Amino acid sequence: MADNPNPDLDIPETAAPAGKPKRKGVKRRVFLAGSALVVGGGIFGVWWTDSSAKARGNSLIGGEGKQAFGSVMTIADDDTVTVYSPHIDFGQGSQTALGQMLADELDADWGKVTIEQAPADMAFANAALAKGFLPTMAGDFAAGLLPDSVIGIMARSMPLMITGGSSAIRFTGELAMRRTGAAVRAALVAEAADRLGVPESELTTSDSKVTHAKSGKSLRYGELAAGAAGRSLSSDPVLKTRDQWKLIGKPVARRDIPAKVDGSAVYGIDFTLPDMRVATIAAAPVRGGKLESVDEAPALAVKGVEKVVKLPDAVIVVAKGYWQAQKGLAALSPKFSDGGHAAVSTPAIYAAQDKLMAGGKPDNEGGAGDVDSAFTAAGVKLVEAEYRVPFLHHAMMEPFALTGHFKDGTLHLWGGMQDPLTTRTKAAKAAGLDIEKVVFTPMIMGGGFGRRFPDLVEIIDQVAILAKQVPYPVKLVWSREEELRHGTYRPQSSAKLKASLKDGKITAMRMDYAQSGDAEGEVPFIYDLPATSRRHFAYQSNQIDGPWRSVNATQIGFYTESFMDEAAAAAGEDPYQFRRKHLAPGSRHLAVLDEVAKRASWDSPLPDGVGRGIAIVESFGTIVAEVVEATLKEDGSAKVLKAFAVVDCGTTVNPLNAEAQIMGGCIMGLSSAMGEAVTLDKGAVVQSNFADYPILKLADAPPAVDVHFIESGAKTGGIGEPGLPPASPALANALAAATGKRIRNLPVLAQAKA
Repeated sequence: MADNPNPDLDIPETAAPAGKPKRKGVKRRVFLAGSALVVGGGIFGVWWTDSSAKARGNSLIGGEGKQAFGSVMTIADDDTVTVYSPHIDFGQGSQTALGQMLADELDADWGKVTIEQAPADMAFANAALAKGFLPTMAGDFAAGLLPDSVIGIMARSMPLMITGGSSAIRFTGELAMRRTGAAVRAALVAEAADRLGVPESELTTSDSKVTHAKSGKSLRYGELAAGAAGRSLSSDPVLKTRDQWKLIGKPVARRDIPAKVDGSAVYGIDFTLPDMRVATIAAAPVRGGKLESVDEAPALAVKGVEKVVKLPDAVIVVAKGYWQAQKGLAALSPKFSDGGHAAVSTPAIYAAQDKLMAGGKPDNEGGAGDVDSAFTAAGVKLVEAEYRVPFLHHAMMEPFALTGHFKDGTLHLWGGMQDPLTTRTKAAKAAGLDIEKVVFTPMIMGGGFGRRFPDLVEIIDQVAILAKQVPYPVKLVWSREEELRHGTYRPQSSAKLKASLKDGKITAMRMDYAQSGDAEGEVPFIYDLPATSRRHFAYQSNQIDGPWRSVNATQIGFYTESFMDEAAAAAGEDPYQFRRKHLAPGSRHLAVLDEVAKRASWDSPLPDGVGRGIAIVESFGTIVAEVVEATLKEDGSAKVLKAFAVVDCGTTVNPLNAEAQIMGGCIMGLSSAMGEAVTLDKGAVVQSNFADYPILKLADAPPAVDVHFIESGAKTGGIGEPGLPPASPALANALAAATGKRIRNLPVLAQAKA
């Protein structure tokens, strides 16, 4: 099947039920921007040229006493280097790693490097992401035809400033930060050579100084910055080799942690302004429903409540504080329609997906070889299984909170979103303003996981409308219940898998799966089989589905790796050894699989009632294999005793943070598999809070996750998402080994209590 290391962050625009917005993913936006450029669609006249954008960016971050370079960094007179990250911080630690990558190529003194959030301005649109994702959209050849200046225009025309898809290190770090650091270092050396009257070849750099060893003279970066800023930066600078790295690959302490520990970090939900009002909201319980009527009087009778705002599908209460707003909202009895979706339920969705796969036509298929002939060949043994996974919520620790203030014709916004530029454009459209009249200040986020992409959330429109009706700054806070019941969930999905076996090996495998979002071309099929087929049947409910951490790799990983264990059992083979038979000799995948089996002591005996499961998934250009040891508690629920993960992401920029990301991904994958599920009844979400949407507790998590990295030197892959997909199949496989019962439907909790 297609082996694509650069998966999309989201699916293309798809048809939506009444009352449900269409979804525009990176794939569609890149395609449209690229097409317009190729055919002369006029984007050059819409956004700045590459040089104008860089000049604007430099003017925004530069100033007296500091020089700006490429809208990416500044060097101050005192040698302080400030790196401007286009990626938002929501706990993933990428800003520190980006600073490491730039500072290493720059040969900067790490003690004098600071990292700040880049402004939400078109000049900071992330061309590195456009360049990184473009081969996925147009192919390597077509992507190679476009110069960087044109790709920069594409990034601004989309606009593109996302944080997601495990793209920060592999794209922004490799294509922007390292290159900028190397180019600026070259400019500093050239400036020093002119000032000292010596050849550049006689100069060396380290700790923010350029040194001429023969004369013993040196110049600080701060002394050279003004002259270097006037030089043209190379678009293809010479990068350091692995043996020259001083910061890349080192476990550097994250810069964001101290403020989060001492409480000085300010999240969107913490943000305050003088005279600020606070609002909260109740939307139609059934997605697609409309507000039919509401009596405002009971809310307005609550002390502190100042206004009730009606929207087509929701009602908002504005008060002097959050609890007054909540009390006022609770006093209301709004009536909503169901939008014609009253018959939608979790069982009905599964039934519809089964029917679609049984008699529908797939909208996409990948693979190679003649699967049907292999299934009917003489002497083969057929294995079949069906799997289901539910809607999953992102369950951010910080619910949505966005502050808006409309003053002097300009709308100001503060909060945490994963795409600041699209936040601006969406707010401008909702408020009826030119984009220049919207200012958005991005803030750190208490979780995201794909939930905070502005294309998929209504709060931006709600605040833009609300701010124009309230003569004060106003912060709209979604309650935990509101945020859970109106999420953008990982798709509910069903799959049917079939394989033929002969002589202990798979001769063909087919996966049919029904859901919104097509994984073909996004999640590589890693096994070397004579014939394969993966068919996607597009299904859309009344819910807004969105990218959830690791996107489609979480469903496809569970299906494929659970089924590999079932095929191994049918062949009478050990699950680990069976996988080895189907991986290419000498491959990165085989090396990762072997290493995790070794670290987990795969063949060692286990106590009665304890099982060991293995799984391997490639996503976002990174290969991760995990082994889980698990048992059942007295109440029948699962208990994970040990977890092991081996990772090949090419190069590990910050091992300390990368380890944390893999641990977090593994724990989140286990949590989702063990107890998380969003279910629907009469068109509405049943769950409302952590009481009925249980997140894995510390007591039930493995005491540790043993993480090991293989430094293969392959193309750099992602790190924030790939740790998640192997966890759920490894758990299911471990429980099957422990109990003899195969779990094909998630979550485990629902079956353990059945």
